Amino acid sequence: MTSSQTESFYDAVGGHETFVRLVRTFYVGVAADPELRALYPDEDLGPAEVHLRMFLEQYWGGPTTYSKRRGHPRLGMRHAPFAVTPRARDLWLAHMRTALQASGMTDEQVGQFWAYVSRAAHFLVNSADEPDNPPDLISLEETPSAPSRRRPPSR
Repeated sequence: MTSSQTESFYDAVGGHETFVRLVRTFYVGVAADPELRALYPDEDLGPAEVHLRMFLEQYWGGPTTYSKRRGHPRLGMRHAPFAVTPRARDLWLAHMRTALQASGMTDEQVGQFWAYVSRAAHFLVNSADEPDNPPDLISLEETPSAPSRRRPPSR
């Protein structure tokens, strides 16, 4: 690699296999979460898993397969048909936090990734929570600090 070339985040974290592992772990959590799972209209989460993986790979400097197959990401437009509430955002972020902790990325890499997904998740909120189901809010100010890959000691 010459000095004018820099390694992409995608390559630095281990490329395709890291993104496969990350997104698969995320969707295992989604599948087991009845509240969040209800937001996914298709019985098979496989296509959603592939779309998210391709999007994240492209965003972080990997192959441009997402745009070649699906066009411009237009995240707001693609999520507009779904009620993305603060509660749904927080559930989504909780499962992404778990996936990041198991991703094998360094703490610095997890921090970079977390900063992006937390901003994107806040941006995609398009509906209010039901009054009888208030969220456990994760404020935008809280999200830039990445989840640690280390687990706290058991008490």
